[in-house]
Amino acid sequence: MVATVVVGVWPRDSHVGAQTAIAHPALRKVAEFELPGPPGKRFDYLTIDEDDHYLLSAHLAAGLLHVIDLRTNTVVKTVSGVPGVEGVAYVAEGKKVYTSNWGENKIGVIDLARMAVVKRLPTETKPDGIAYAAPFHKAYVSNERAKAESVIDVKTDTIVKVLRFDSETGVPQYDPIARKVYVNLQDQNVFAVIDPDSDVVVGRYPVDGCQGNHGMAIDAEHHRAFLSCEGNDTLTVFDLDAHRAIAHLPMAKGADVVMFDPGLGRIYVACSSGAISVFHMEDPAHFTKLQDVSVEPKIHSLAVDPRTHRVYAPAEQEKGRPASKMFVYEAVTD
Repeated sequence: MVATVVVGVWPRDSHVGAQTAIAHPALRKVAEFELPGPPGKRFDYLTIDEDDHYLLSAHLAAGLLHVIDLRTNTVVKTVSGVPGVEGVAYVAEGKKVYTSNWGENKIGVIDLARMAVVKRLPTETKPDGIAYAAPFHKAYVSNERAKAESVIDVKTDTIVKVLRFDSETGVPQYDPIARKVYVNLQDQNVFAVIDPDSDVVVGRYPVDGCQGNHGMAIDAEHHRAFLSCEGNDTLTVFDLDAHRAIAHLPMAKGADVVMFDPGLGRIYVACSSGAISVFHMEDPAHFTKLQDVSVEPKIHSLAVDPRTHRVYAPAEQEKGRPASKMFVYEAVTD
């Protein structure tokens, strides 16, 4: 039995109802700017390098990584040589970036000082999301189609272990409080836990009510994981202590990447049908859907700057035409 009380949940596919259920939009567009590269090509993951105030945006179908200054919304550099780039992770030690290059089934290592690829690590089929466990000097890459997780020693830039699963692997995340790595086993609707000290899988837990748990964000402080369930368009809240789902909320269709803003207690989900689904954590036991904010279709990813609470979403089209743009949104809270 789920003890959580969930309020403010609208029936699935009630896009209009969700939009009109609150007096103002949950997000307001405050900026947009062009990105280099061919228009109409799909983007994927983004991450933030807080040391340098950079936004790192993977332009999957163009084989480019855009390095953007968050203070000025300007492109500092576009790095080539990352074919089919999906995942991207900033690694503070060594001032470098790891990229998951599906086009060559390799992990790219980018030197941020040189803004260039300096090494390529052969990995397995369809490298996707990346989690960086800083205290352990390791990064974890989900090789989605190979049903595996590659473990990288970030001091030597070498793959030191490969963990095998009976499911395609979705997005991994590192929990700095529990000091564990989590990975979605999306074919099995299972949440797996890895001990980064030994690189042994120490837990596998079913995610009831979720079909196709691919995207993940975590609230380490309150021991919660937020999972985007692509098969049934549901955001599932998973209790990391009790190891079970405690809430389910409807999302717009085509949900992919999930991000959490701890300062505002907000969860954002990029939905390729043309929406960002926005949720609010009232407290660790109560969650509200605020709105499906209309955006351009085919937006698969987003990032949240925890300092400014701004949301960044790259778009491959605008008003029905091919584009290569970044849209910037501001959280509306009153």
